Amino acid sequence: MQLLGIGSRIQHKEFGKGVVTNVTSKHYWVTFIENGLETIDLNADFEIVESVEDAVVTISFSEVEQSLISILRRWSDTSAITPIADKWKGGSLVLKPGDAKLSEKEIPLDAFFHKIVMVRDRIRVMEQKINSSKNLDDQEKVDLQQYITRIYGSLTTFNVLFKNPSDNFVGEKSK
Repeated sequence: MQLLGIGSRIQHKEFGKGVVTNVTSKHYWVTFIENGLETIDLNADFEIVESVEDAVVTISFSEVEQSLISILRRWSDTSAITPIADKWKGGSLVLKPGDAKLSEKEIPLDAFFHKIVMVRDRIRVMEQKINSSKNLDDQEKVDLQQYITRIYGSLTTFNVLFKNPSDNFVGEKSK
């Protein structure tokens, strides 16, 4: 059995993509993109994506955390791991048409939440591209930024799904 070092990347059947953040005599501590921190047995069934041999970490936890965040960002098209509020985990969204003859559509809330987070992340990327554009003058950037702020404001209804208030959509603040 090959012992993985801290920083090794794996693909787990149940938890998905992750990075080894600690190793004990019996377990790997792995931070997964979709599932957060999990401990798995050293001999668990997973695929090694990139192995780091005998890595001895002599840096602080905050430095490890920052490195881990950069690795997770490189693996994913999201800008951060955004958890859904606990009360919504495993829930579903039911779309019921006004016509009783038509059937309902049920969507897992986790999948819907993931789509909302992807919209938010792509708006953020668009905002960054606007602000760094060399082809737009300052007034055009301000005008486009105001549209983006209004878009965020239109999406505040979905804030109820977010676990952390810091992940919420924020529109125009009233004066």
